[in-house]
Amino acid sequence: MHLDLYIWSDSFEELGHVAAAAERAGFRTLWSAELDRSAFMPVAVMAGTTSEVRLGTGIALAFPRSPMVTALTALDLDEMCAGRLVLGLGSGVRRLNEAWHGVNWDRPVRMLDDTVRIVRALVAGAHEGRPIRHDGAVSIDLRGYRRAFEPRRTEIPVYLAAVGDQMTRLAGRTADGWLAHELGSPEYVRQRILPNIRTGLAKGNRERSRIDLVASACGMVLADGQKAMRNTAGLVAFYASVKTYTGFFAFHGFEDEALRVQAAFRRGDIRGMIEAVPDEMVDALTISGTPERAREKLAAYEGLVDTVKLSPPTHFVSKEVTRAAQQSLIDTFGG
Repeated sequence: MHLDLYIWSDSFEELGHVAAAAERAGFRTLWSAELDRSAFMPVAVMAGTTSEVRLGTGIALAFPRSPMVTALTALDLDEMCAGRLVLGLGSGVRRLNEAWHGVNWDRPVRMLDDTVRIVRALVAGAHEGRPIRHDGAVSIDLRGYRRAFEPRRTEIPVYLAAVGDQMTRLAGRTADGWLAHELGSPEYVRQRILPNIRTGLAKGNRERSRIDLVASACGMVLADGQKAMRNTAGLVAFYASVKTYTGFFAFHGFEDEALRVQAAFRRGDIRGMIEAVPDEMVDALTISGTPERAREKLAAYEGLVDTVKLSPPTHFVSKEVTRAAQQSLIDTFGG
């Protein structure tokens, strides 16, 4: 089972240093995120301080950018990192797209499917000058354009973030990889993800080997396991505040807790949100804990997925805590 790492940093300078250290520690892929920064610029920074590790956008939002902008950016980054880019794309949730970015989110599964098709066509053929046309929920009619640069690769791996059934089936049908939500559990993968991946693979007439299944494991590793869990409770609360994920928490037996978090969120009570998350909830959905407990929880993914992407808690905690958590993951799980 491969280990990847989401890289957090307070500056681009720190990002470069951490990426170099993570490469030395033996992680297979280093991932960026899209919230406080774009997903693409951190990849460019990491490309300058690493030489072999894969670099992924984990994830870039698919809809605020046109597929052509996404494809051209991916081509540029793949050249910059000498063919090491993994293009991770995701739909995001409705409110983020409509309220923050002012873009449509009516048919996200179809839109993401169309986006991937267009991006792949552009990566493969934009340098050839041939027309590229696709009609769908997302469309393109490209004529009279020829990209002046030969691509580093004409196929860049596309990984799709998916939680819901339909999006997970789409990942199985078409993606080079599936990216899990930041919170999760082996049992959720077993019962909810793998059946949908298998359905998607069958629909796309693809073998299981065609897709890299990447679970996510957020956490902090400390000798004081209870402290590690409380330092991660804020991140659990952050995601529990999103109504879209209520079913995910209900699956794990924490629907009431999620609803209490959402009520505190509506009041603007961050402390109340965190206090509504018990240690049992953190333990079930993250790998936080003592080194022994963290390794035990990570090992439970063996045989279910191909890869686990580790990440530190980043919400409702100080930068010092996030930095320490990230280092604890490197120290505990680096080769």
